Amino acid sequence: MCRVIGVLNYKGGTGKTTTVVNLSAGLAARGARVLCIDLDAQGNLATYLGVGYTYTLAHLLLEQAEPLTCAVRARDNLDLIASDRGLIEAEGLLWRRGDHLKIGQVLAEKMQGLTGYDYVILDFSPSGGLLNEAGLMYVQELIVPVSMDYLALVGTRQVMATLKTIYRKPEYRVRLYLVVPTFYYHRFVKDRNIIELLRRRFASKVTEPIRASVKLSETPSHQASIYEYEPRSYGAIDYACLVERVVNDG
Repeated sequence: MCRVIGVLNYKGGTGKTTTVVNLSAGLAARGARVLCIDLDAQGNLATYLGVGYTYTLAHLLLEQAEPLTCAVRARDNLDLIASDRGLIEAEGLLWRRGDHLKIGQVLAEKMQGLTGYDYVILDFSPSGGLLNEAGLMYVQELIVPVSMDYLALVGTRQVMATLKTIYRKPEYRVRLYLVVPTFYYHRFVKDRNIIELLRRRFASKVTEPIRASVKLSETPSHQASIYEYEPRSYGAIDYACLVERVVNDG
């Protein structure tokens, strides 16, 4: 059975795309078939992984291409449906069609016939909007990365407020799955306090933190996952622990 997981925080700079890349790459390295979908018009996933493409998520949503046509190979066992600035135009066209509930269901409907994957992992935009709503209607589980600063906690509260609202709507099936602390420095009292706050609020949903790492910050410029770039680094060790948690929870 395919697990559909979203990665979302309404604050940018929390390690959202880094988490998508390294969680997906780690699962793929274990032999799982993984598809990543970029819901952000900045198109960072394709850039991060160094992937070229012809068709994007916008083509899929506007019925100009099928899911398998849009999915390109990024690594062994890892495929990607990319996005770019065309996603903004696609969102506007969908909005002008008018039926808000139907628009929210568009991604789930387009993905219904797609088979052969063990995981589909969505990289949400931090800015919200129509396509984020469509993503939340499609995913089953939500991972929230939280960097060690106050604004990231605010973004997390916004995610929880959104979930509280949609739990009352039968068309949604998403649940909070994991809270992942990122950019963590153990020697900083502030960071230890934030971890404690998260654990008091979310208990066992809080994973072991992803430690701040220069090597992690360098990976996008090398178009590589942390396992490819520096497999002995703190980042590789910490993301491997996250992968283990996701696999064991399956």
